Order: sequence, then C-alpha cells, then structure tokens
Amino acid sequence: MSVSPSEDEDFEHSSLSGPVSHDGETIDLEIYRRAGSQDPWRMEVVHTGGGCTRWSVEFATDQEAVRAFRALVAEHGLAIFTRRSSDPPH
Repeated sequence: MSVSPSEDEDFEHSSLSGPVSHDGETIDLEIYRRAGSQDPWRMEVVHTGGGCTRWSVEFATDQEAVRAFRALVAEHGLAIFTRRSSDPPH
C-alpha cells in the first residue's frame, strides 16, 4: 500500500528533500516517513506541472532513497517524470 503525506498524519521530511533542477526541468523531491518512527523512508517526485511519481519501494535510509533518485536521473534525466504518472523504472 502506498502512503503519501496527508493532513491526517504527521510526517518527518528528510533534509535531502527539496527542489531539484537538471537540464531545464525542476521537480520537488519528497523523502519522508511517519514522524517519530523508525519506519522505512518513502519517496515521491512532484513535478512543477502537477504530476506526481511515487516509488513503490521503501528505503532503509534517506540516503539510500536519494541515491536511487540520482541514479534514475543520471540515466534518464528529470524529463522522465514529466512523461509518467506511475512508478518509475527501478
């Protein structure tokens, strides 16, 4: 089951979250988990045009999540997120 931040729950956002720009594209990278927990980290990308891509996998650390994101961007660029609204290839 995929969970995204909502007003009903408190979420802790990683300091690695935030806007990312690459090759003229900008997205917001969100790495988060339930506040006060040791839950795995979840990740999603929100494109400035309104699209959202949520990873179906969870990550043991926020660093692991950002490494997965960077590897995908290195291979495909940020444009991959403007063309897709489902899970990214990983």
